[in-house]
Amino acid sequence: MTSTNASPQRSPRVSSAAVVAHGRRDVDDALERVRALAERNGVAIVDEPRDADLAVALGGDGTILRTLAHLLGSDVPVIGVNFGRVGFLASIPPEGLERDLERVFAGDYAVFELPTLELELDGQRHVAVNDVVVTSSTLGRMVELGWAIGGEDLGTVPCDGMICASPSGSTAYNLSNGGPVLVRGLDAMAVTFIAPHSLHARPLVLPRGSALTIRNETADVGCAVLVDGSRTADLAPGASADVQLCAQRSLLATLPETSFFRRYRDTFAS
Repeated sequence: MTSTNASPQRSPRVSSAAVVAHGRRDVDDALERVRALAERNGVAIVDEPRDADLAVALGGDGTILRTLAHLLGSDVPVIGVNFGRVGFLASIPPEGLERDLERVFAGDYAVFELPTLELELDGQRHVAVNDVVVTSSTLGRMVELGWAIGGEDLGTVPCDGMICASPSGSTAYNLSNGGPVLVRGLDAMAVTFIAPHSLHARPLVLPRGSALTIRNETADVGCAVLVDGSRTADLAPGASADVQLCAQRSLLATLPETSFFRRYRDTFAS
């Protein structure tokens, strides 16, 4: 069962699960707890997440995002147990691991389809679960980025870079730069400049079908292009890249009562 809304309907009982863990001692202990719980509940633990009914990510948002990215194109949802600093995408606290995962294994969870982003650059296509960031490749140097939406030119902005964020990525780097939070269920992309040297550069929210073109208009400074935090390509002076919502979607599993607004309140407003 998948939904873009907070649907509390039951999902199928889990017969096999994969565990993806951040390599810390406390997470290693949690890994053994998950294995023991799975055995008690008749759930087989498999090594390859794509072969599972459900993937359990033990870590922070980074671990959850990497697992979501690995499982793009599959029907395997990911549920997170928070062992990170923020853990906005996680649904289960460490102290509730056995209690809440037992519910999940019994089918008491909801699955949400989350939009992803597609980057096209130099004839190559890259998919981002979280965000695509174009930033100066020279520390301390400002860049000038031209931008256009749907082929309509919007001028050039002197700045430190630009963030294109999916709804799941809108609460990460985008939020820390003053960008808008995209509520779960929106099929949209946030576009936010990093430290713009302009009073007129404002964040925008683009719907599906509106492609953003980013041009490096800086004469002597190249740009680095990061996909989900990893440097993927470079944008030389005069070059351009296109970013838009992708046809693929990632699948995030949550407890039925763990709404977006509850997580937002607990993480950012308390």
